[in-house]
Amino acid sequence: MAFQRLVRFVPKGSDDKVLIGEPVDSSVDVGKAVRNGEDVQVKVFSGTSVLDAGAPTDEVAVIGRILSPVSQEEVGTIRCIGLNYKKHAEEAKMSIPNIPTLFLKPATSLADPWPAPTIIPKHTIETDTADYESELAIVLGKQAKNVSEADALDYVLGYTACNDVSSRAAQFAQTQWCYSKGFDGACPLGPVLVSPSVVPDVGKLQLRGIKNGKVLQDSPLTDLIFSVAEVVSFCSQGTTLPKGTVIITGTPAGVGMAKSPKELLHEGDEFVVEIQPHIGSLYNVFENEK
Repeated sequence: MAFQRLVRFVPKGSDDKVLIGEPVDSSVDVGKAVRNGEDVQVKVFSGTSVLDAGAPTDEVAVIGRILSPVSQEEVGTIRCIGLNYKKHAEEAKMSIPNIPTLFLKPATSLADPWPAPTIIPKHTIETDTADYESELAIVLGKQAKNVSEADALDYVLGYTACNDVSSRAAQFAQTQWCYSKGFDGACPLGPVLVSPSVVPDVGKLQLRGIKNGKVLQDSPLTDLIFSVAEVVSFCSQGTTLPKGTVIITGTPAGVGMAKSPKELLHEGDEFVVEIQPHIGSLYNVFENEK
């Protein structure tokens, strides 16, 4: 069944249920509305997963909690593209790459939006180096292998927002980034999955990262070095990407470690990844690991 924007959620009054559906108001920023305590009505679909959403039913439910569009069981290994915005490469004082830089996050790093807490690991607290990275995420709707750039968008089920939460001390101590970005809960996704029919050109999207109301990242997706098609094709070469695979596409300039003074994450901080239009706002509130 074709869709425009799908949300996976727990309905109000039914904590033991997980539903899939489309917001009744096609223009509402689901993440922002829920964070503000507003009731968001959803036209419930018959399926139990965005990977097989089924068809609209007559049921309408109100969101109690927003969940990641895909579950840990569905996502497998998350593919991540580093250094994929021109201005971010400039702030990092690194050369523009000739091929995508790929690293991985485990399924256990996948997390839900607020009100689920986003945890800063103990050893990251000790070094005071928890950082944010606002990103566009791709979800694949069918298995892909050795896909050409020309065909790559046919495999995209939809787009959502992501925060690639990072431990900079661990990152700078190593030459690969899987460890420093793969902690439990370090890949929150949401709030909705938007169909490519609604966003045929991601270059029309604007991405912002907002910490405690202060805009720290603000970039059009035209600053991407490698396009969605190039990224999907590259990740699929010689490698089977199962249905449900998530690929996060890199962060623009403005990361906390690069600022003066630094803008790092601490307990109680609220961070919002906002992608407009259509995708909306991914809210996360940070807590220290106990």
